[in-house]
Amino acid sequence: MSAKPIDPEPLNQLLSTAAKNAGKRIVVLSGDGIGPEVTSAAVTLLQDCAAESGYKFEFIEMPFGGIAIDKCGKPFPEETLAACRAADAVLLGAVGGPKWDSLPLNNRPESGLFALRQELGLFANVRPIKVRPALLNISPLRAERAKNVNLEIVRELAGGIYFGEHKSEGAAGSERAWDVESYTTTEIDRIVRFAFERAAHRGNHLTSVDKANVLASSVLWRARAKEIAASYPRVKTDHMYVDNASLQLVIAPEQFDVIVTSNMFGDILSDGAAGVEGSLGLIPSMSWGLGPSLYEPIHGSAPGIAGKNIACPIGAISSATMMLRESFDMHAEAQAIDAAINHVLESGIRTADIAERGTQSVSTSEFVSRTHSAMREHFSQVERYGWAV
Repeated sequence: MSAKPIDPEPLNQLLSTAAKNAGKRIVVLSGDGIGPEVTSAAVTLLQDCAAESGYKFEFIEMPFGGIAIDKCGKPFPEETLAACRAADAVLLGAVGGPKWDSLPLNNRPESGLFALRQELGLFANVRPIKVRPALLNISPLRAERAKNVNLEIVRELAGGIYFGEHKSEGAAGSERAWDVESYTTTEIDRIVRFAFERAAHRGNHLTSVDKANVLASSVLWRARAKEIAASYPRVKTDHMYVDNASLQLVIAPEQFDVIVTSNMFGDILSDGAAGVEGSLGLIPSMSWGLGPSLYEPIHGSAPGIAGKNIACPIGAISSATMMLRESFDMHAEAQAIDAAINHVLESGIRTADIAERGTQSVSTSEFVSRTHSAMREHFSQVERYGWAV
């Protein structure tokens, strides 16, 4: 397969210079399983990108998740929290694994992730779903439909059933368990307004997803969403039940621009929507709020393939490009990495999980090496001060 040449846009239109010499502090939480492998890939390309464009990044590795339990006795040590609070952004790999599944719920690796979001005041999670042209054939959708998918799922991250009461009672054979879903107007309003702002800068279309025909929390959610919609007259607003939304994401995902929904619904729908791209390993995410933003691929720790150098790093690398755009306003650098990934994919290079007939399956490190080379080629065609060669 022959690759299309990279089109280097003049950096005089894109390259921001205000933050070049200030430097950015990025805390890296590699975590468990394949987390260290994919975050290493992302950090490598961020370092290369900074070197080429004259920026300064300081990377600080801190223990988090299962590895922190082994080292410090808890998934989210105080020193890790302090480093995250002082950071400009946080890059996370993945957490969890069978080694820690027998621990109490409040001391498993995943509990550290909930605590991290709470301590940094992160209340909005954004997951973009857009099929790369070279990967249209691995989408379960027909290519002519998949190529038109370009949506974001905005998930409320700090409230709802995941943060409600969780209890159980009764003897064996007659147990009873319950989990409480609860939302305040403040929690709903801030996430809905956040989603409206993103829609206003994209396609001016917001779909609010709830279960207002059954749940009291969803009745409040829909009422608040309708009221807030009046402040955004240029944004087309739809309201959809979550069961219908799950169906529409399968049969007609191209109809969506921005979807906003609750914590649990967003958790489920965003993983389902990732299927449109063909692999969880491709999807990045950003968690946004009052403190430094958190960037992470949506895949799990995949302990079965950890250390085998076969994990797909695209989700982690794409999370790094989200960081460049969303936290650092470094759009040119993000574009350079994205263009490099597309160039490699168009050359027929894949990791095993996204390989197809006629492509070459390579290791994680080899994929990163080729992406690095493609990015260097991109920068070599552009003068240091932003004028196209």
